[in-house]
Amino acid sequence: MKTTIYSTHKFDKPSIENANKGKHQLNFLEFRLTKETALLAEGSKAIALFSNDDASSEVLDILHKLGIKFIALRSAGFNHVDLEKAAELNIKVARVPAYSPYAIAEHTMALILALNRRLIKAHNRVREQNFSLNGLTGFDLNGKTVGVIGTGKIGSVLVKILHGFGCNILAQDIEESKDLIDKYGLIYSDCATLCKHADIISLHVPLKASTKHLINKEHIALMKSGVMLINTSRGGLVDTKAVIEGLKTKKIGYLGLDVYEEEEGLFFEDHSDDILQDDVIARLMTFNNVLITSHQAFLTKTALTNIAETTIYNLDCFEKQKPSGNEISIN
Repeated sequence: MKTTIYSTHKFDKPSIENANKGKHQLNFLEFRLTKETALLAEGSKAIALFSNDDASSEVLDILHKLGIKFIALRSAGFNHVDLEKAAELNIKVARVPAYSPYAIAEHTMALILALNRRLIKAHNRVREQNFSLNGLTGFDLNGKTVGVIGTGKIGSVLVKILHGFGCNILAQDIEESKDLIDKYGLIYSDCATLCKHADIISLHVPLKASTKHLINKEHIALMKSGVMLINTSRGGLVDTKAVIEGLKTKKIGYLGLDVYEEEEGLFFEDHSDDILQDDVIARLMTFNNVLITSHQAFLTKTALTNIAETTIYNLDCFEKQKPSGNEISIN
């Protein structure tokens, strides 16, 4: 089956080719899917998208006219797809529900440790032959209270890691895990209570209408002074301008981001020769207690292999007109 792969990168193309084993005719494109690039899928029956592609209503209309019947997402999240429009056009959508929760959870922990022990600042100093320890003081994670918002696959792995560090763990989720409570002494609470008591807060929930700007000025006001905030989930969970105010007042003492609300067209691309047009992220980058990675938490060999294999499996199932178990419906 001819399939156009949008947003192809050097890091993921080999794994997709290896998983495909020549079964499907793959048309690899480096371009993101937009209304301008949608026409490049002409002649294909399916497309495969990355997390920063645009599958909005207008784009889906174009794809439908080209004869696209199936969208294989190379991600767990699907907030970049207008599912109602896809259903209206009878375009089937499937995702990769779980590629490696360990990759995301471990990257989360890396951000926590790097911020706490000021590893970036220390590394830069040593490279300049400055071996002073002034300004590098961190804190013991042992005994600290960490709030984990979302205890699904990724959040559950993070809870396990944090328990190993001796942390007290609060959590908030619409479904409570008895297993996590029994194994790790997890205490569930509402979001406001978690914000009041946590020294570190980490986000692991999907982006939807009910979670948009979950971290806003009201919740920030409830947080401990000097709190550490980590987001490796979706950028839209955080009201970035409210977070900047929190940084300026020192309410937020540390900020670790692997995602950004306006990352579309910015992350995954080399802009080193460009003038940065995004004033919000430019402001974030001026704080020495902010650590930003460009949506790389998923980037492990294990995760890339799992993403590729599941994507090809979803294409196989669509071609054979059988369910994969990874379909997304609006119900």
